[in-house]
Amino acid sequence: MSLNACAALVERADRDRFRATMAAPVAARRVLFPLYAFNVEVSRAPWVTQEPMIAEMRLQWWRDALEEITGGGPVRKHEVVDALAAVLDAEGAALLDGLVAARRWDVYKDAFEDAAHFDSYIDATSGHLMWTAARLLGPADETTVRDFAYGVGVANFLRGAPALEEGGRIPLVDGSPAGVMALARGAMDRMNAARRARAAVSRDAGHALLAGHMARPVLARAVKQPAAVAQAALDPQPLAQSLRLLHASLRGWWV
Repeated sequence: MSLNACAALVERADRDRFRATMAAPVAARRVLFPLYAFNVEVSRAPWVTQEPMIAEMRLQWWRDALEEITGGGPVRKHEVVDALAAVLDAEGAALLDGLVAARRWDVYKDAFEDAAHFDSYIDATSGHLMWTAARLLGPADETTVRDFAYGVGVANFLRGAPALEEGGRIPLVDGSPAGVMALARGAMDRMNAARRARAAVSRDAGHALLAGHMARPVLARAVKQPAAVAQAALDPQPLAQSLRLLHASLRGWWV
């Protein structure tokens, strides 16, 4: 039932990852749904309250749960924690703790300090999640997975930038058209590097990368039409999204 609850949560809150996971084998879903449900819970924790202290407490709750999983003993009763404890090892728990810590940026309205700060946030929130998922599913090269995850993270961040601005945040280090184009190009470069090294990611591990099937067209549009970021107009049409996922599930995550 915990796994079913995780799947239902992801279906409601993260349609891209839900659809990608449903395109993966059943064995992979048992790993992916708990990870993605955890990510949903953590990513929304800073946004369910206007009180920073309460948001910090919510994030700490998940860090404490990960510490319990690392310890290998009893864990708190929670549908996502139960399912996560069944698939996560100590290395994965440590990485996910870093993901939760990075989400503290979402609690406050401070801008990123510089490009390095932004990159570390993307690597923690996107890279740690995707690398943990890939590693638990099968053999993979970490650099290749993280290069791909960086592109996915930037694409998703650009998609969410208008909502962040509406919430009083300053999402981008350089929000000018030139800055958006440079960021998207850099992310595309890393995705292209991952594509060239795709043989270093096993088929089993590659199921974790299917979640990034929409990143490439989103980044391509941001390069061509940087104004589309502010207009929240980066997403392709639903039919194009479905066809791309089908193509990726048949050909591979690198399409």
